Amino acid sequence: YYSHSNDYLEICRCYKSIYEIPSVKEDPAKWIPVLRKICWYLVLAPHDPMQSSLLNSTLDDKSLSEIPHFRSLLKQLVTMEVIQWTALWNTFKDEFENEKNMLGGSLGDKAADDLKERVIEHNILVVSKYYARITVKRLAELLCLTVEETEKHLSDMVVSKALVAKVDRPMGIVCFETTKDSNDILNSWATNLEKLLDLVEKSCHQIHKETMVHKAALKV
Repeated sequence: YYSHSNDYLEICRCYKSIYEIPSVKEDPAKWIPVLRKICWYLVLAPHDPMQSSLLNSTLDDKSLSEIPHFRSLLKQLVTMEVIQWTALWNTFKDEFENEKNMLGGSLGDKAADDLKERVIEHNILVVSKYYARITVKRLAELLCLTVEETEKHLSDMVVSKALVAKVDRPMGIVCFETTKDSNDILNSWATNLEKLLDLVEKSCHQIHKETMVHKAALKV
């Protein structure tokens, strides 16, 4: 079912469940093909909190050292550096195509295209960490895409809430905004409220002081 809908993250979670079976974990001939599939589907899945959590937990798995090529693949996705698609594909193309001979078969008809999409998304997120503003032309150069392709990918990521950005088309400029998690927003609100209450208290003291001075002046 998940394969037909290309729900890579759910496919990954299914393989993760298989990977956790004791009889599988005891036999390298069984768990290595499963772990390979977990790595591939993690890379193919769009970036979101669940994908990020599974990616990091998989990287922490000591068994991954048995397939260092795949550890290298995952490391690229958590490193804040632009990935050159051509170099990555040349490095992992044989492993990618070899999956059809492994447990579970090929990764799907769209997998190669989706892998390129994920690399582009990763690169846009990396650029957004280093730039508050950048021209669309320069961003397209960094992504090795046309301006039109760059605008489409930006738009798709904004719509899916994977990125907060605004594109000024007449000026040809992209403005990236930092996303805040709920804890940061709550802490900021609490701090601002505390400052407001402190200001109100000081104002009340000042008003009371002025009132007392005024009353004393009237008595004189």
